[in-house]
Amino acid sequence: MSLLETNSRFLHDNLVIYGKRITQYMPKELKICFFTNSGSESNDLALRIARKVTGNYDVLVLDHAYHGHLTSLVSISPYKFAHPSGDGKKQWVHVVPVPDSYRGKYRSTEYSEDQLSDLYFQEMVKVVEEAEKNGRKICLFYAESLQSCGGQIVYPKDYLKKCYQYLQSKGILCLADEVQSGFFRTGSHMWGFQTQSEDIVPDFVTIGKSMGNGHPVSCLITKKSIAQKFGEKGLKYFNTVLARNFIGIF
Repeated sequence: MSLLETNSRFLHDNLVIYGKRITQYMPKELKICFFTNSGSESNDLALRIARKVTGNYDVLVLDHAYHGHLTSLVSISPYKFAHPSGDGKKQWVHVVPVPDSYRGKYRSTEYSEDQLSDLYFQEMVKVVEEAEKNGRKICLFYAESLQSCGGQIVYPKDYLKKCYQYLQSKGILCLADEVQSGFFRTGSHMWGFQTQSEDIVPDFVTIGKSMGNGHPVSCLITKKSIAQKFGEKGLKYFNTVLARNFIGIF
């Protein structure tokens, strides 16, 4: 006896078409798309996946960062939780000085771009080492590829590349938040993280806003190995309105 599945309520060709098209602009390692309804949902899903895949809980972020308006994301966004009316930093959140060469701890008036990149990278290493010394286990590093709400900050060349390589070598996943910098809004590259280096490869990329031409569509893009491991460890993710939104886009 055979089994026939006739439920197609969440299926549409445009989901596959868009997934194939958008991943053509990504590093070859990033091939799996989780379509969502907002950048916030994408960033929240990344946290859920990272915790499940790594078995760790804590998060590493840049100071002044903003990653969304969900409760989980307000907790990792210094732009929100450090506000006078905010709830303050959680113990599981570790904040790294933002590599601001204009107003930051190290400035372009005193150091070259290469020196700034190294100095701010070492600041990140100090935060990670301190967290580990205290028994904390970090699952994910969030970084807007160019910080927006925090002041339109362009990082020193190769800063993110150094951070990614160091963190990934320790089993900490890295996320490029492209919700506000993606889709050629830098003027030179499709994605903001590509302005740092052509061979930089994050573990997650989150995109939204202009992705849907006004429709509430966004996406979390990741590696097949991460998606498979997430699928093997329990609850899956699904979304109920994407087919309708994608019909509208095309």
